[in-house]
Amino acid sequence: MVESWIYAIIVFFISLIISGAIIYFVTKMFGEREGFGTAMFTAFIGAIIFALTYYFIGTGWIAALISGLAWLITIGTMYKVGWLKSFLIALIVWIFAMIIGLFLPTVTGPL
Repeated sequence: MVESWIYAIIVFFISLIISGAIIYFVTKMFGEREGFGTAMFTAFIGAIIFALTYYFIGTGWIAALISGLAWLITIGTMYKVGWLKSFLIALIVWIFAMIIGLFLPTVTGPL
């Protein structure tokens, strides 16, 4: 049986690739020229932001608000866009991630 930490690392990298692909697709919809590497780095920074926020603050609205604001700043910085465009990108990324998350865990069938 695969040890839990190996499984966690595998799941993290799969999630990172999927998140990067979603960010890449959405930013291309908005006409951004940055490549897949920028999308992957943005996804990685987002994962670090959320992990640190929830580690230090915990769960709840305050943690979500702070990490969401930091995520908007990250998108705005990485893609050199304003607050509104950053918000729209984040919103559509979230919607796509939610839709994919509904189907992806069930692709392999029951484990």
